Amino acid sequence: IKRMTSYLYWLYYQYELITCSYLMEPWEKVLFYTVNVATLVTLAYAAYLFVPARISAAFRFLLHLLGNQPENTVSILK
Repeated sequence: IKRMTSYLYWLYYQYELITCSYLMEPWEKVLFYTVNVATLVTLAYAAYLFVPARISAAFRFLLHLLGNQPENTVSILK
């Protein structure tokens, strides 16, 4: 467990170095982290909503290209 916590601290320090947030004042860090978390939550929510529909549409298109076309009611009636 101690090794895991030290690794998480190391990742946090790397994040601070990459984003240069170690130079920010505390109120700036709160604002910066809030914007980052809000952006990540929005992206995760959008991916949850839209990615499955896009994958399904791509799969249907692939099946259409391979020749597995679903029958519609007009072709059944003829």
